[in-house]
Amino acid sequence: MSSRGRLALCAFAATLMAAASMLPLVEPAGWILQAAFLLAVQCGTGALVRRAPVPRVLIVAAQALVTLVLLTVVFARQQALAGLLPGPEAVQRLAHLLTSGAEDVGRYAAPAPVTDGIRLILIGGVLLVGLAVDALAVTFRSAAPAGLPLLALYSVAAGLSEGGADWLWFLLAAGGYLLLLLAEGRDRLSQWGRVFSGAAARSPGGPAVGAALSSGRPTAPVRTGRRIGALALGVSLVVPAALPGLGGGLLAGTGGGGNGKGGGGTISAVNPLVSLQDNLNQPENRQVMSYRTNSGAPQDFYLRILALDQFNGSEWRPSTRRLRDVPKRLPDPAGLGPDVAVTEVRTNVSASGSYQQTYLPLPYPATEVRINGRWRYEPEGRTLVGDRGETTRGAQYQVSSLVVAPTAEQLAAAPPAPAALRREYTRVPASLPRVVEETADRVTKGAANDYERAVKLQDYFASDGGFTYDTSVNSGTGSAAISRFLKDKQGFCVHFSFAMAAMARTLGIPARVAVGFTPGTGQSDGSVSVGLRDAHAWPELYFEGVGWTRFEPTPTRGSTPSYTQQAVPTGDTDVPALPEKGSSAAPSVAPSVPDSCPAQMRKQGECGSTAAPGVTTPTDSGTPTGTVVGLVLLAVVVLALPLLPLLWRLRARRRRLGLSTGRTPPTDRDTDGTDPDPGAGPGRAPVHAMSGTLAAWQEITDTAWDHGIEPDDSRTPRKAADRVVRLGQLGPDAAAAVHRVAGAVEQVLYAPVPRPATGLAEDVETVRAGLRASADRLTRIRAVVAPRSAVRVIWAATDRWAAITGRWTALRRRDRWAGVLRRPSRQQG
Repeated sequence: MSSRGRLALCAFAATLMAAASMLPLVEPAGWILQAAFLLAVQCGTGALVRRAPVPRVLIVAAQALVTLVLLTVVFARQQALAGLLPGPEAVQRLAHLLTSGAEDVGRYAAPAPVTDGIRLILIGGVLLVGLAVDALAVTFRSAAPAGLPLLALYSVAAGLSEGGADWLWFLLAAGGYLLLLLAEGRDRLSQWGRVFSGAAARSPGGPAVGAALSSGRPTAPVRTGRRIGALALGVSLVVPAALPGLGGGLLAGTGGGGNGKGGGGTISAVNPLVSLQDNLNQPENRQVMSYRTNSGAPQDFYLRILALDQFNGSEWRPSTRRLRDVPKRLPDPAGLGPDVAVTEVRTNVSASGSYQQTYLPLPYPATEVRINGRWRYEPEGRTLVGDRGETTRGAQYQVSSLVVAPTAEQLAAAPPAPAALRREYTRVPASLPRVVEETADRVTKGAANDYERAVKLQDYFASDGGFTYDTSVNSGTGSAAISRFLKDKQGFCVHFSFAMAAMARTLGIPARVAVGFTPGTGQSDGSVSVGLRDAHAWPELYFEGVGWTRFEPTPTRGSTPSYTQQAVPTGDTDVPALPEKGSSAAPSVAPSVPDSCPAQMRKQGECGSTAAPGVTTPTDSGTPTGTVVGLVLLAVVVLALPLLPLLWRLRARRRRLGLSTGRTPPTDRDTDGTDPDPGAGPGRAPVHAMSGTLAAWQEITDTAWDHGIEPDDSRTPRKAADRVVRLGQLGPDAAAAVHRVAGAVEQVLYAPVPRPATGLAEDVETVRAGLRASADRLTRIRAVVAPRSAVRVIWAATDRWAAITGRWTALRRRDRWAGVLRRPSRQQG
């Protein structure tokens, strides 16, 4: 492989290693494989164009054009010209995805789902950084500035992540940058041709002295690369720590103090996949808001944040709609007829200072909201959204809302929904597994109308289907997650609400998923406290004449609406979600469970339980064995990597000292890949004696290098010994030992009849002890843990690879010429 090809490969590896720091921000992590493939195509394009004598700018332009084509094929193929070229529609599609991706970044907390927009931002960002790195390091042959885009990529990931294994990604990104610097140093060195004291001067202990005693690689580029790398890596540690806190979604901080996972009391994401599971598993049910209401049915007083009304197969998400100024009185709810009984109630809400959300929690349907600040109104979902950074932190507001009380007969007699509404809210993706629709048909078999179908679906999840409420189950938002949930029958509100809404849509019932809070826990002063564990998701189904209607398929959570109780053959009724006396001393995952046990809980066999569900041991099988094994192996590799230089150095020292004492026979290759005999012949010392002497000198040279004294290829053994004594501040004994070994080296290299040398191993140990004694503590530690001379392993590996590729090329040329020479004889015959 040529030096430029090696440099391009290192640029690819450095970009990919830095991109790995983005893995904790999203899940699943399959996008990195797609990014790696597209990055390889981009780098390959640059390598091909560089083979032609074209200006450097054209090389970068060709790579940029290929990058645009790749992004078009992956993200806008249907809009592209001939499915390949980026036309106006494809560019518009990419711009739309970027806009939606930016909205998703502000909406979700880490780890966020990989939506199409976020995937475009991730992969496009990696390709742009890869283009910059390849252009700087390979095309313009300046690897040091290439650390800036790598640093930017890592800094974004470090600034957005919530901690965890950040140091692991830092080591990975740092290793990629240092690898790029080393490759660039070798590339610069190769432009000067063959280095003096080259391959003909090898020894089993390392290169010889002067013309035959060094590796032939000046260490100045290595030192410069190390210094640049250390500066850039130090900046990469400081910059993420100095990034300002940004609020909302992926950019949100951890919020106000608190314990537990996920921000200790803040809910910065609106998607239940991101926030609900974390909040439901909090060890402490921290209060996010409290309210007082004159509602006569506190068990039905759900606080709704927003509705997820789009299902694209990978996630449920809210539609992008226009916002308006908040009217003094909100319009009447869509679909609500005059025959349905309604009662207007008033509620005063006080949000905690640790609760920061862009959407305002409101009872549904709200009719009037009085709040200070910059808020906008979204009519379709009847939600209030903060404008220009406005959030719920510490907000106090008054809400008037309707308590809609339809009867079962009114719901059963509801006429079909308007065609436009039905078309929008019954849409399901083509990726939805067939089992979802089949299960919906089976469960609702025999139902006479949409209302009966909806009640049958609710009862199937809440009591009849054998489902179990479990917050430890791995959440998901896509079609595959719904199919897995129907099979395993374990999950929490996200799974229940998403599955019921999807199944209702397959039956032609308009459905969406609401996100918010269950009624909360009553307090002795008459207020109601809403905590982290009250976070909830539930389906809303549309019935003409009633409007959007709440259902509760999640067992042990919230309350079953009274208008669905007719489908339950028991006489049990729900009571307000108030706790038993003294229950506040032991917070529960389900603080809104009524004092009496509903029918659906009795069927589940969960009545009478005194344990707090939020602190019980998870009932699932835990992390898969393969994942555990993979993580353990990864941890072992990561922990072993820093020890590799130490282990190689110990092995090299042991072998060299063995050669110097005659205990270890010489081999064709030493530990650093050098030849044991640098030109033995007539008049030269025997191979074994020569190898032992050169090995001893190489060990002294590398030991001095480990202690900060770089090898100098231009000096004779005697001058090199003087330099080691002077810079290492060696005492008389160590100085005499260095000169004895240097004299032995001159004997085996230049004397007509070399005299055999003895005591070389002892001299090496004496010099090593002298260097350690004169060095400071940090230098001694570094000489052991991170020896500088370990770089010889990389040099040896690249030399071997170059030799292998050279032999392969020569073999192919020989075979080709042999075929050419044989061809005339075949024609003559």
